[in-house]
Amino acid sequence: MTFAVAAESYDRFMGRYSTLLAPQFAELADVAAGQRVLDVGCGPGALTTELVRLVGAEAVAAVDPSESFVEAARERHPGVTVERAGAEQLPFPDAAFDAALAQLVVHFMTDPVGGLREMARVTRPGGVVAACVWDHGGGQGPLSPFWNAVQELDPAAPDESDLPGARSGQLTEFFGAAGLREVVETSLSVSVEHPTFEDWWEPFTLGVGPAGAHVAGLEPERQAELRERCRAQFPEPPFVLTASAWSARGLV
Repeated sequence: MTFAVAAESYDRFMGRYSTLLAPQFAELADVAAGQRVLDVGCGPGALTTELVRLVGAEAVAAVDPSESFVEAARERHPGVTVERAGAEQLPFPDAAFDAALAQLVVHFMTDPVGGLREMARVTRPGGVVAACVWDHGGGQGPLSPFWNAVQELDPAAPDESDLPGARSGQLTEFFGAAGLREVVETSLSVSVEHPTFEDWWEPFTLGVGPAGAHVAGLEPERQAELRERCRAQFPEPPFVLTASAWSARGLV
């Protein structure tokens, strides 16, 4: 899936969670100084920022299929090699990196196993491939309260629970099919405090991802009904939303 939205909109929608997830995810992949690393599906650069902190800009490369995200990542991370590409066709030679990471990307890949196989191809033998996906299937992702409200109003409405990798064990299956070895799957979590309900809700109106598309497709009165149904999912503000992500790492 290509996100045809402004980088700032994505920041407001998902960045508040993904920036907190990035340090944990990089640690899971054993990213350390002296390595050359690749950020696959970098978006505006939440994980890229953490990788630059760990190994330096000149040792980081990043790709994303969204033109607006590529432009933002280049502007925000001088010295990082940022290319417009999907995971399934990475523009790098074999064994070019010590580690390749995909944060919140596998579930949007056209071919998850093919994308992971490409990540393995550009990673040296013995190097690390790692991926993480929000636990949409278990109802523990940051968008789960939204989709709960959607389905209360329309039980037939599609959500993100069936996206690839969004359930326990799926990443491990994909890693194995891609030829990776010594695969370990675990769960990471982040907690974000929202000072008001509007702070949580407003980013859903920006058209980002499947959730934003769902809101954009509703008539105003239906949007208002969904907003109030979402409000009922939370205690009085401020409230803290804790979200979990399935994460896996394997060796090439």
